[in-house]
Amino acid sequence: MEKSETKIKLIALDMDGTLLTTDEKITERNREAIKQALAKNVHVVISTGRWLGSCYPYAESLGLKSYLVTSNGGEIWTVEKELIDRNTIGAGLIEKMWNLGKDYDMGCWMNATDAVWRGDRPKDFFEHEWLKIGFASHVPSNLEKFMQELSYFDQLELTNSQPHNVEINPKGIHKGSALQKVCKKLEITMDEVMAVGDSLNDMKMIQQAGLGVAMGNAQEAIKKAADFVTDTNDYDGVAQVIERFVLD
Repeated sequence: MEKSETKIKLIALDMDGTLLTTDEKITERNREAIKQALAKNVHVVISTGRWLGSCYPYAESLGLKSYLVTSNGGEIWTVEKELIDRNTIGAGLIEKMWNLGKDYDMGCWMNATDAVWRGDRPKDFFEHEWLKIGFASHVPSNLEKFMQELSYFDQLELTNSQPHNVEINPKGIHKGSALQKVCKKLEITMDEVMAVGDSLNDMKMIQQAGLGVAMGNAQEAIKKAADFVTDTNDYDGVAQVIERFVLD
């Protein structure tokens, strides 16, 4: 596509498979492009499925000055670690899904407001506030059957960060809904947003942004939904679209 006629005022970046290389680094070209965007008073917002503690060091190293969207929109933070918005899943529902995942031999990770679990579970689910739960399996039939079971729950938002997993937030909570709230805070519109991602948990923000960008390594559904497809995460795909649509 040709360069968007609307001036980009906010860049929303997924982390894994997008901003970060396969070995979870930020390339120098990506760093420099983000630095130049910030110098032009363009907001750069990390929008990730990760929890705050896992993404904040990257934001800090980039000198970001705006907001952080974490847990797929489950929380919004300022870079000063002030909580702006939080959306939780009931502990009983989390426990029910954890047990269901165990029945289907799924790997599991869970984000609470105070901790993250990978593989194991807390002694008491009701002692925590829950933001997100995720499951993974490299056995396609197990994942398919498990997804079928989840489809009977109408209060859930189902996405993924890899083709072999599923990530679960409260219904209506996703990166797109969080970015709408961020835009309202900044007094800009979603038409002035460039959103970049690679997986289904990026779908809503890519669809709703004025310029939706899929990584070269993105899932096919994301590429089809995007306005533009850039290079892969290992070849400075983020820097390339910032240079083309923001700095040019």
